[in-house]
Amino acid sequence: MIRNPIFIVFFLMSFLLKAQYTDQINSNRPGLSIGAFAVGKDVIQAELGIAFRNYLHSGYNNSTFDGGISFLSLRWGFLLETLELTYEGKYIIGKLNSKVGSVPIISSRKGFLQNFIGFKYLLYDPFKKEKNNNVYSWKANNGFKLRELIPAVSLTLGTNVSFEKSNPFPYNNIFGNLYRPIFFQNLNVPIQEEPLFHLRGTLSTQSHFLGTWVFVTNFTYDRYLSTYPEISYILTLTHTLDPLWSVYLEHQGQKSDLFNDYLFRIGTAYLYSDNIQVETTVGSNTKTTPSQFLFNLGVSYRLDFHQDYISSAELEFKALKQEERQLKKTLKKTNKNERKKNRKARN
Repeated sequence: MIRNPIFIVFFLMSFLLKAQYTDQINSNRPGLSIGAFAVGKDVIQAELGIAFRNYLHSGYNNSTFDGGISFLSLRWGFLLETLELTYEGKYIIGKLNSKVGSVPIISSRKGFLQNFIGFKYLLYDPFKKEKNNNVYSWKANNGFKLRELIPAVSLTLGTNVSFEKSNPFPYNNIFGNLYRPIFFQNLNVPIQEEPLFHLRGTLSTQSHFLGTWVFVTNFTYDRYLSTYPEISYILTLTHTLDPLWSVYLEHQGQKSDLFNDYLFRIGTAYLYSDNIQVETTVGSNTKTTPSQFLFNLGVSYRLDFHQDYISSAELEFKALKQEERQLKKTLKKTNKNERKKNRKARN
């Protein structure tokens, strides 16, 4: 019998620390929302791809911008199962067709839309306790349960680094600094420029219900310490069709002093293997200043160096079990030898 309560506490904690890691890849793609869970300790994961964007701005005489975006997210689980270091980068190259003058002007533009680095920490995990299956009732195991709506909660904090001078896309404004009337130039009104650093915080929730549905929410305060801070939200609903295929629907809202926007995205993901996921997305927004159409192709890949955490309590417990098995073997061998001696003595 185990009598040491500290031993019991550490033994139970070891199972809680394992709860974050999953046997299959845990990707934030194909949507833009951030899931509540980290990738797991000693897991390195890349989520990358390309995207096509078409913008048309009715406020600038229907000027257009057609471009391609390369995106990369790097995630590393370290120290704890619930802690993750993350990097998110986006780089855009395209052609701007400016129609604000009497003669359209076509020019090439390129630059970073994002260079974010931060930490994500799981604050609350409702799934750390294993569900008890009812072997007599399929409905009890697969039916809706109100407690399934209790979400996991995480917090991501970090900073965006804007190291480019004269970035043509300040504050992600595709038509930023497109047209500066002579009146503003004569007043020496500066063009829009992002500071070198500004902060971002995201509260993420993640709920699992009915076995095949996942609902993720993000609430973000971005560009703190800049001229144009932004608040936004993302709502993502994902449905698993079978062990390999899933589909999702996503809505995003953004609000700042520069612009407001509402976007809708839909897409699908395919689990190629336990460590590889491929995905595609299409989407659009609801405004004309500018309007945008988007198409994404991406892949998520992980290097899995995860090893289950073994606490000192578990090691001690295993050592005791080993000693117990060895003692049983010794006793069995001793008894066998004694029986042999007794038989020889009788003979």
